[in-house]
Formats: sequence, structure tokens, C-alpha cells
Amino acid sequence: MDEQPALKTERLLLRPFVASDALAVQTLAGDRRVALMTGDIPFPYPDGLAERWISGHPEAWAQRTTITYAVCLRDGDTLVGCVGLRCVERHLRASLGYWIAVEHWGQGYCTEAASAVVKLGFDQLGLRRIEATHLPGNSASGAVMRKLGMTHEGVMRSYFIRDSESHDLHLYAMLSTD
Repeated sequence: MDEQPALKTERLLLRPFVASDALAVQTLAGDRRVALMTGDIPFPYPDGLAERWISGHPEAWAQRTTITYAVCLRDGDTLVGCVGLRCVERHLRASLGYWIAVEHWGQGYCTEAASAVVKLGFDQLGLRRIEATHLPGNSASGAVMRKLGMTHEGVMRSYFIRDSESHDLHLYAMLSTD
């Protein structure tokens, strides 16, 4: 698996991001409603960040540290979100992360895309554990995790700081043997 493979689901194409996706990433991920439901996406989303982020994907794939996919409708051109894994190779585990553009919320795209990436992680990358977290106010993300078959393992109290405010995170996980 030298080149990052595209993944197809019933309604989606998951493909590597390309430079021309940068403006859409800045616009979609930079929407306050999306950004503030994550621990990593800044708000406001600064110019040039999407280009730098995308440019690092090939090296991260080659080293298997981060696997990042553009979530697109099957036409491959309509970007609706992002899904990926941050891998800790020596422990055979990864953290699942995702975001979906607001206009595509509630359509099941996140679960469909995340399911494909979880399968890739277990079947092709040999992971033994995949975990994910969500903010207490993001029950939709928790629903995605449960639909994937993840188990709620607990709450990590005051786990990260955003805008000088401490936030808890709900932790979910699944094992390759589940």
C-alpha cells in the first residue's frame, strides 16, 4: 500500500485531499458550527492553513502517522467533509476524527465515511484499537461512534483548552476483535 487508496461507499468517494480543495476546506471546516465541535479546527480559520495542512498529507500517509481523506459525494468533486486516523503505530491504535459540512449534517455521511476508514484501519493497517472523542454538547458525534460499534469508555475531564476554557471529552473505542 504505497499510494493512499481511494475508498468508495454506497454514496461517497473518500480520496486524498488535493491542493485545489483548500478553499473549500477553509470555508466548510471554518464554519463556526463545525470548528467549535472539534478540538483541532481553529475559528476563525486562518488563510493559508488549509494549504499547509493538505501539503503534509502525503508524508503523513507514507509514515502512517495520519491517514486523512476528503469525504466527497460519489462524483468526487463535491467535498462534504473529512475523516481520518491519527495512528500510534507501536501500540497498533489510532484516533478517529471527522467533520462534515453543516449543509450535509443529518444525512448519514459521517457514519458511512467513518465506517470505511475504520475498516481500512483494522483490515489494511493492522490496528487493534480505534478510539474517538466528542464534546459533551455534540451528541450527534456520539451517535456516529455508537453506530460504528464503539463502546463509551468514559469522560476525560478538563481534557483540552479552547478559548481559555477547559472542556471535557467523551471517549469511545472499539477493538479489532469486537
